[in-house]
Amino acid sequence: MRIGLFSWESLNSIRVGGVAVHASELANALAEKGNEVHIFTRKGEWWQKEHEEINGVFEHRVVFQPDLDFIQYMDNMCDAMAGCFHFVEHKYGKFDVLHGHDWHVVNALTNIKYSKGYGFIMTYHSTEWGRNGNNYGDSWFSKRIMHREWLGGYESERVVTVSNAMRYELMHQYQIPEAKISVVYNGVSPKNFEGEIDAGRVKERYGIWPLDPVILFAGRLSYQKGPDLLVEAIPRVLVERPDARFIFAGSGDMNGHIIGRASWLGVADKIRVLGYVPDEELIELFKACDVVCVPSRNEPFGIIVLEAWSAGKPVVATDVGGPSELIWNFVTGIKAYPNNPESIAWGIKYAINSPEFVKRTGKNCKRAVKDFSWDKIADRTLEIYKKGVR
Repeated sequence: MRIGLFSWESLNSIRVGGVAVHASELANALAEKGNEVHIFTRKGEWWQKEHEEINGVFEHRVVFQPDLDFIQYMDNMCDAMAGCFHFVEHKYGKFDVLHGHDWHVVNALTNIKYSKGYGFIMTYHSTEWGRNGNNYGDSWFSKRIMHREWLGGYESERVVTVSNAMRYELMHQYQIPEAKISVVYNGVSPKNFEGEIDAGRVKERYGIWPLDPVILFAGRLSYQKGPDLLVEAIPRVLVERPDARFIFAGSGDMNGHIIGRASWLGVADKIRVLGYVPDEELIELFKACDVVCVPSRNEPFGIIVLEAWSAGKPVVATDVGGPSELIWNFVTGIKAYPNNPESIAWGIKYAINSPEFVKRTGKNCKRAVKDFSWDKIADRTLEIYKKGVR
């Protein structure tokens, strides 16, 4: 099949978050199965080529006029993507499937639909409602994004999303028919987590005693992801385990709140707020920590869960969205009550107070993550493609 993937980010252009990983890894897996795959995305650095073949995938990076208004910025990108698609189609021939990822590319796909007659598939990785912490955005900015999310569901032939929780969210928020939505979980590359490290040495790098239990938060420091809930849980953990230490790896608009609130609670010396962390360093943190905490208020999937499992580490996660579906309670992790620091603290204490639990659960996690290889994700995606798109 000749497949066109549309994403505002990729691992080989501009990486913003998890969509880049999903789009690029899916493209690679589809190409390995003999498909001709093209990614349409943005050009990042000046030295990047506009058209390049990487790992058997054709990457097309568009150049366009930026704009301070983010929605207008996306409109300009979509116009450039549509123009680039016309060029690529002329060069390579008709496409069998067009597949967009998130609201950023909706205008490009609707342009192509009405100018060239293609239907398309949309994957939703999250919604503006979820990113606002299960709340409707009250700003004009949020309402414009929500309109694009609705438009993608309305204009597309099929919708793919990353969990059953997200399927219900899309049905409720945008009235997308249930029969139109398929669920395909995210994937992970466990091979990236292979190899042994000296966990004690990694902890020392951050000023942590080698035998102190470490709880890792990895992800955006945003209201949706709930890092503030973990901060509120810290004093409750320290009452029983004063040797516990907490690492926050990621950037976001709650960075200052995390640091300030930890200081107010008197636990500033127990946390490390690292900001953005490169992949190599983050993998070492996964391997060195004892528990990974995912305290999200809304979590469409939770790829952090799979990354923790790949490193053989149990997860303490709020019982919402993807983690609720993924985690087998007390077998591959612990589910905590949503929006409840006391419950999060209980789960963390249960885990770090039982080295045998961490060890046994870690082995279970290594087995469970095998079901989430990109090869299997590509097979499930191809099944949807083969159902046909007008």
